[in-house]
Amino acid sequence: MIPLMDSLHPEVEVYLKAWEAARDGAASATRAWAEKTRDELPAAVARAAAADRSAEGFHPAFDEVARLALAGRSAADAGLAAEHVLFRATLRDFADYRLRPLAQAIHREDRDVPDEVIRGVAELGLFGLSIPEAFGGTMAGHPDHVGMLIGTEELSAASLAAGGSLMTRPEILVRALLSAASEEQRRRWLPAIASGEALVAVAVTEPDAGSDVAQVQCRATRRPDGSWEVTGTKLWCTFAGRAHLLMLLCRTGARDSGHRGLSMFVAEKPSFSGHHFEVAQADGGKLTGRAIPTLGYRGLHTFELVFDRFRLPPAALIGEEGRGFYLQMEGFATGRLQTAARAVGVMQAAVRDTLAYAQARRVFGRPIAEHPVAHQMLGRMACRLEASRQLAYWAARLLDGGAGQAEASLAKLYASRMAEYVTRDATQLFGGMGYGEETDVSRYFVDARVLPIFEGAEEVLALRVIGRS
Repeated sequence: MIPLMDSLHPEVEVYLKAWEAARDGAASATRAWAEKTRDELPAAVARAAAADRSAEGFHPAFDEVARLALAGRSAADAGLAAEHVLFRATLRDFADYRLRPLAQAIHREDRDVPDEVIRGVAELGLFGLSIPEAFGGTMAGHPDHVGMLIGTEELSAASLAAGGSLMTRPEILVRALLSAASEEQRRRWLPAIASGEALVAVAVTEPDAGSDVAQVQCRATRRPDGSWEVTGTKLWCTFAGRAHLLMLLCRTGARDSGHRGLSMFVAEKPSFSGHHFEVAQADGGKLTGRAIPTLGYRGLHTFELVFDRFRLPPAALIGEEGRGFYLQMEGFATGRLQTAARAVGVMQAAVRDTLAYAQARRVFGRPIAEHPVAHQMLGRMACRLEASRQLAYWAARLLDGGAGQAEASLAKLYASRMAEYVTRDATQLFGGMGYGEETDVSRYFVDARVLPIFEGAEEVLALRVIGRS
């Protein structure tokens, strides 16, 4: 029981300091961006980001951002290399014409992601961005995390679940395979991932182990012939039905062995459409999957998985036994950074739609955008979008150099919360239409709610990752 105190608990103080660091990081990233570009919109965003210290705060700098945004100015490409600008344009065309028209039906009817969308993402090379060319990917030399973020942003702007999240799971597994897999394992799985032939899901969370990964209890037991037998339950395994490969974290040590008793496996399975599947093995092993109904983030479907003496071959183990926790944490750095980009994509869509609506919709004889409070809200939304983008790009460049683990968590923490604020303001400015499921903005609002929860709950990131660093 928490005792009553005259001051805040030290853990609460750490949480607040983490948020102060996140806001300072966003202000610093936008200031560096403004200095690099020498453009009036980045400069206005930098001034606004420095002033944005509370959820409902207003500041004259927001009006300057709103004025430029309402005039049609966009800062998404400011400061980017020419190849990144071209990459964004290509992906935006794909997302606008092949994904965005399907997004609302996928959400409202909880449909599967269409095969043509998955094929299109594969044809664009997005599954292979972090896979070396030698294994069928498109990475030449060092990773391009900024390019990865741009791809995630543009797909997420069309549909968070049916677009942006398609790239996240392969990236997490690819990092583990490049770090610890044998040459034979890499050649078996990496080319198939890059081509889209093998889709990926990640199975870590359990009923009693979420962000506290070291408490995972799903057990893999080595058999006399070297194979493994898996028994246990996993929760919130997004895309597990369609996936051919499950990145599976299991306990191979004693029950109380903590993080050192965890090992990483790749479990192969057939791909299934719909909301339920079952894999029955000839020797009696079984894997059952049930999609969990969710508020938003629909299309990929998020599964409960039950393993019952499910057999894995000896070659399913990645790296050494007992190294699974570390491999999972390495992958989470990329996943968290991509979650920041997913948040940016959702905000990008919300800001785009709200700017258009606020100029077209008239209230009390003038457009919504011309009312002072609404004008401030629009500027604040655009500021939070661009500040989140630049904070993520800063972390991405650090990851390119082999650092940036804590900074990726910082970007995820900040951008995820900003997406909630931005989509909330979007639905508010849309009024009654924002509450109706017929409008896309209602989808952005419910989709944004998941961002601070998955890939590390924001409280855990603030206290256990950012606070400690």
